[in-house]
Amino acid sequence: MVIDCHTHIQGYKGSPDDRTGYLLEFADRLGIDNMCLSLGTSRDYYPTPEVIAESNDMVWAEVERYPDRIIGFCYLNPCYLQDSLAEMHRCIVNGPFRGIKLWVATRIDHPNLDPIADKAANFDIPILQHTWIKVTGNLPDESEPRHVAALAERHPETTFIMAHSGGNWERGYKTIIEHENVHGELAGGDPEMGQAEMAVRLLGVDRLVWGSDAPGRSFASQMSKVTGADLTEDEKAAILGGNMERILGL
Repeated sequence: MVIDCHTHIQGYKGSPDDRTGYLLEFADRLGIDNMCLSLGTSRDYYPTPEVIAESNDMVWAEVERYPDRIIGFCYLNPCYLQDSLAEMHRCIVNGPFRGIKLWVATRIDHPNLDPIADKAANFDIPILQHTWIKVTGNLPDESEPRHVAALAERHPETTFIMAHSGGNWERGYKTIIEHENVHGELAGGDPEMGQAEMAVRLLGVDRLVWGSDAPGRSFASQMSKVTGADLTEDEKAAILGGNMERILGL
C-alpha cells in the first residue's frame, strides 16, 4: 500500500471535486492507493472558524465521494481554541476524519495546543504540523522543528508528523531524534539525494513517512526521494505506506 500523507485541494482549477479528480488521475499513474487530504481553497494565514469549517466541509465531501481513496485530516486554527475542540468533535468523533492538520496560524508549542494534543491522543489520531526553516525568515507564527519537539515532549502519548521535516531536513531530523512520538516527513522541497537515508539512520525506518504536498509538488518528484534511495525494498515499503497504515490504524 502507498499512502500519501500530505495533499491539498488547493491549486489547479475548477471545483473541489475537479481538483481531487485531477490529483487522483496522477496518483493512479504512480500506484498511490490513498491520499490524506486537508485544507480547502483559502490561503488565509489566520482563518476564522467559519473558514475552517468550510475548508473541512470541502474535504469531507471528497472523503464521501472517494471513500476508498481519500483520508480526511481536520484543519484547525488553534488561535480559536474552543472552536478547534468543537471542530475536532464534529469532524473526528461524528465524522470520518482520521488526523489533524495545522499550518501557520500559531506555533505548535503555544499553550492552546495542549488540550488539542490531549484530544488527539485520546482519539488515537496524528497531528500533521507544517514546519519550515527559512533563510529569509519564517512567517510570524510559522513553526520550526524545535516547536514540534517542545510540544511532543509535553505530550509523549500524542503522535506527531513533522511536515516537510523543516525544509532543512538535516536540522529537522536532528531536532527530533529524542522524541520518539515525532515522525519525519518527506513532503515538499526538492528531491535531494540522501534525505531518506539520513532519516533512517537518525530516526529509524519506523519514524519516517512519505508525502508529496501535491499539487504544490508533483507526486513523481517527491516519490523519487524514496524509490531512488539506497534502502531495502522493505524499508521503502514502510516509508511509502506501511508506517502511515500503522499510524492511521488502517
